[in-house]
Amino acid sequence: MIIKHQEISASELRKRIRNRQICFGGNAGLKIFGLLSCKSGKRMKVKNRVFFKTESDALSYGYRPCGHCMYAKYTKWNYSAAQ
Repeated sequence: MIIKHQEISASELRKRIRNRQICFGGNAGLKIFGLLSCKSGKRMKVKNRVFFKTESDALSYGYRPCGHCMYAKYTKWNYSAAQ
């Protein structure tokens, strides 16, 4: 499931993060996802920010792993995409 940042209140967002219903953030424009603690992700505009519960959710929506906070998974994704 994909959750747009603009469509959720700050208190609901914090609650879902605490309850582990949201574990990853993504950039809808660039189709990149990563950890919520990623510096790159924290700099993106709210209108582009989306959230996912699992990596498989993000991958199923066509997002790729972040090259900064998920370097090993990004490298694996990049290798498989080149094949």
